[in-house]
Amino acid sequence: MTMAANILIGIVALLHAWFLVLEMFLWDKPLGRKVFRMSAEQAAATKTLAVNQGLYNGFLVAGLVWGLVGGGFHVKIFFLACVILAGLLGAMTVHRKVFFVQALPAIVALILLHLH
Repeated sequence: MTMAANILIGIVALLHAWFLVLEMFLWDKPLGRKVFRMSAEQAAATKTLAVNQGLYNGFLVAGLVWGLVGGGFHVKIFFLACVILAGLLGAMTVHRKVFFVQALPAIVALILLHLH
C-alpha cells in the first residue's frame, strides 16, 4: 500500500504542478482561458491573483515531493491535508468539479497512506 500511496502522492504533485503552470503562465493564454472559462478581459483583470494561486500550488508540490523524498509520513499527511482543504474550499466556492480533480485524489492517497 505504501507504494500505491506514493504513486498517488506523485500524481497529486504532478496535478498541482500543472495547476501552477496554468495559473502562473497560461492564465491569460487561450488554453488557460478555455480551462477556466474566462474571457480575455476576465483573465487580464485576475492575472495577478492567478499568479499568487499558482505560487501556492507550487508550495504544495514542494511539500508533497519533500514527503516523497525524505520528509516522511507526517510531512505527507500534512501536505495531503492542505490539498484536501484547498480542494474542498474550491468545490464550495468555485465549482464542485474541483473536489474530484483536486481533493478526491488526495483523499484516496491519504487513505492508502494509512493502510500501510
